[in-house]
Amino acid sequence: MVNDTRVKVSRKMALLTTDLQYDLIQKSPEREARVKEILPNIISFLMFLRENDVLIIHQQIICKETDHVEFFNGKIPCIKGTRGAQLVDELKAEKDIVMEKRKDSGFYETELDDVLKANNIDTLLLAGMQAQICIQTTGADAYFRGYNVVAVSDCITSTLESDKQRALSWISGYCGKVYSSKEIMQFIQNDENIEFPVIYTP
Repeated sequence: MVNDTRVKVSRKMALLTTDLQYDLIQKSPEREARVKEILPNIISFLMFLRENDVLIIHQQIICKETDHVEFFNGKIPCIKGTRGAQLVDELKAEKDIVMEKRKDSGFYETELDDVLKANNIDTLLLAGMQAQICIQTTGADAYFRGYNVVAVSDCITSTLESDKQRALSWISGYCGKVYSSKEIMQFIQNDENIEFPVIYTP
């Protein structure tokens, strides 16, 4: 292995929440329970980030009646304009950005990259669900575009804990860091940079 001391640091962060919408949460009792566990963490983290002028973006997937997607509770979920497509009420604040998407990755045919660049963001914090699908694909796409990636472990969930842990392990081994919201708040309070050394794969 070649020794390499190159390090990127986090200078300006944004938080992206993903798919915290009523239809998606209410797909199953198991998923509802998992989201209920992390929601207080997300809400308190959002409040802290707003107080520290960190950009917050909420993404919601929007489906069409003609989409070839899995039915939830006998219907296509997240149709534009329905209650099921809306974000959980407790998440939103006036200054937050709400952005629609059509596919799993938050970057696919959205203005996410443009918004991040316009705000000079270099580090993307990821929260929401599902860890092994939307969080993982968005993290990879952020990495491909040159962003630092942080998965916020106590603000991310999947229906199965094993899926969440596998996704977090993949992110930490390939494209980013995994920290809890408390650890990130500590970095901000202490005015410390998060370091991102070159990741080596065997």
